[in-house]
Amino acid sequence: MIDPPLSAIAARRLEFFPPFRELKIQVLELHEHWRSVRILLPLNEANRNPGGTMFGGCIASLADPIPALACHRNFPEYAVWTRELHVDFRRPGTSDLELRFELPLASIESIGRELDLRDRSTPMFEFGFYDREDRLVVWVKNRVAIRPQGFSK
Repeated sequence: MIDPPLSAIAARRLEFFPPFRELKIQVLELHEHWRSVRILLPLNEANRNPGGTMFGGCIASLADPIPALACHRNFPEYAVWTRELHVDFRRPGTSDLELRFELPLASIESIGRELDLRDRSTPMFEFGFYDREDRLVVWVKNRVAIRPQGFSK
């Protein structure tokens, strides 16, 4: 079962999160515990390159923190950050793009078990950006570090 949607206030808070404000994102779906996230990244004059397609840096800027934010929502007692980001541009972004991220309950449980055993986890998440025709435009692999607060090597 998918968690219920968060309030409109939580969605607006994410839209005005400083790294996202200039991207002019629109939260389409944001469920409690971030198990399902859909965000519209509009193609506009600010992020359109001279070739008429979306700048890859704008796509990467939105892709970067989403898994870390989802993990922090589920494991708030831990420090969470992006450890590795791989962005595979499969076709030009010639329209608005929709980020679709899923965090299955099985992944949350697996991460929880690893944290119980090792007090750290470094899970990999995969998700995509889709165009108006529902075609995959960008495939993202994002590894997140989940560590005890105050962790240092």
